[in-house]
Amino acid sequence: MKKHLLSVLFVLISFTGWAQQEEIELPPLDPAYVGTHGMVLVSHSSTIFAYHLPLYHKPHDVQVLYKLDVKDLALVQLVRDAEMVTIKPEEFNLQRLIRGEKLILTADVYMGHFERGGELVYSGVPLNFSEQLYVRQLNDIAESSNSQKYDVVSYRKNLKIYIHQIQQAPSFDHLLHIDQNAGCRTKFNTSSAVPKENELQYKFINCGTMSPMYFETENFKKH
Repeated sequence: MKKHLLSVLFVLISFTGWAQQEEIELPPLDPAYVGTHGMVLVSHSSTIFAYHLPLYHKPHDVQVLYKLDVKDLALVQLVRDAEMVTIKPEEFNLQRLIRGEKLILTADVYMGHFERGGELVYSGVPLNFSEQLYVRQLNDIAESSNSQKYDVVSYRKNLKIYIHQIQQAPSFDHLLHIDQNAGCRTKFNTSSAVPKENELQYKFINCGTMSPMYFETENFKKH
């Protein structure tokens, strides 16, 4: 019996050591993803999310959504009440978020878009990126069309965030929050490849309680 227990213990220790080794031996980070990665902060009630502002080119060619662990009530109120809040984090490698790492980043917080005349509200705020909810690399993306597709992130019972799959230019970025009890369409056609935000919201009008979170077209125009 003792020999059996010792054997089981040895296997468990060996497995734990192997698992830790596997966790440590991740592929090296791609230095091409080091940069200043601006994000928009959005919320539902007191829950704050950070969404990377994607572009078509490295190091910004990724849609990433994280849940933040925010204890600062003033920041929660700012994000909840302002039309738009963005952050300019310290330089870091975006692949850390792509991998789903938990990390703390120091960032400047702006009311409005930090690159489009936004007002600096807080400097050097530590933000705790506690949980990755969504990641999508902008490679091999669909051609621009009137056919739209959304991915769905469920982070609590009946609480969902719908994220538009950005297409080739011209396209748009769009996030909205839905508190729903029934299924909702994730594929539909629009009047153009880049419809107005109110047309998109109308597509979700029967899904449940809807809250717009973010809409962007400027970065996805055809040049």
